[in-house]
Amino acid sequence: MQSVQNPDWCVEVEALVGENAPTGLYIHIPFCFHKCHYCDFYSIAEPLDNESDRQAVFCERLIDELVWRSRWLAHGPNTIFVGGGTPTYMRVELWRRLLQTMRGLGLLDSVEEFSVEANPETVTGPLAQVLADGGVNRVSIGCQSFDPDLLKTLERWHDPQSVSRAVGHFREAGISNINLDLIHAIPGQTLEMIDVDLDAVLALWPTHASYYGLTYEPNTAMTQRLRLGQVSSVDEDVERRMYEHIMNRFMTAGFEHYEVSNWSRLPQGSSANASTYRCQHNMLYWTNGNWLGIGPSAASHIAGHRWKNDPHLGRYLDSGPQPVTVDHEKLSPPRRIGEQIMLGLRLREGITLEWIEENLASDDKRLGIIGQMIGATMLEKTQTHLRLSRQGLFVADSVISQLL
Repeated sequence: MQSVQNPDWCVEVEALVGENAPTGLYIHIPFCFHKCHYCDFYSIAEPLDNESDRQAVFCERLIDELVWRSRWLAHGPNTIFVGGGTPTYMRVELWRRLLQTMRGLGLLDSVEEFSVEANPETVTGPLAQVLADGGVNRVSIGCQSFDPDLLKTLERWHDPQSVSRAVGHFREAGISNINLDLIHAIPGQTLEMIDVDLDAVLALWPTHASYYGLTYEPNTAMTQRLRLGQVSSVDEDVERRMYEHIMNRFMTAGFEHYEVSNWSRLPQGSSANASTYRCQHNMLYWTNGNWLGIGPSAASHIAGHRWKNDPHLGRYLDSGPQPVTVDHEKLSPPRRIGEQIMLGLRLREGITLEWIEENLASDDKRLGIIGQMIGATMLEKTQTHLRLSRQGLFVADSVISQLL
């Protein structure tokens, strides 16, 4: 991993921003009170009584970067997403300072969706009100499961009852667009446990739900426990039945399955194609749009250039307004096409046939693979789109990777 303070490619990106202004802003807040065993996002477990008070120092440094980058966001953003870490672990007064600065910079003038990730154990009434007053209109609450034993398996520290309390705090503050984030195929989980979790989710009646299969990422404690035989992964057939059951329950409850692992609630009386509660910021990722990342480890993408800020809090705090960057890549045209296919096929509507015709040459080997996948009933064509079939959903990563 090569760290660069003033990379040459920044000059090229600067020239491209005019016609490719980022319409999304991602902000990374790395602090957590505990590192969950499945998590591979950059985070730091740090007690609130830390004498160095790095939260306050971090907040000021984050503001410095926002001010420095604000010229790239002169025409937006339309969406903001704050992730972590645990953003709601940051102190209320620091949130107030950050939000006031963002409004003063004009970063909220065009925002349609402003999401913040939340751990239910860290949500209080005052925090929810500060977020709502500051312009936040959507929250994503990490539930993972409502079963205490499964939460313990994940090393996820929250009381399942705190989820409903957090939902209540946000709704009382005026934030009604609420996502509940869950995991299935947790070691020891059964289909009956999935039903209990779904009952709890639907009882809270969120506008959106994310339900991801547990992934054993390389550098996580969960993967190490798997290698040591301390946990066992769920059987593939059982995991398939879990996913199918999740799809059926959400469909019956009136949710649109719009992405492999995401469901949005359909407003009553709407057509089946309504998408009011889709996560607009994530749609920007899945359609390969332009976004800017702020904070340590935050990734950016502008006009085929990808990079991320150095995932190291100490170096981030010591740097000037311009953070050290790592992992820059300028995607070649074939690579950009492959990534667009990979991302677009995650959406249930898929990719337009018109786009495929315009972007894949007649000798592109991916056309042959698409034909094979259609023959194997993993992909299917509608009148306007190429998409994953229902059968293909169960092996989505395998199908999509062949087209990258």
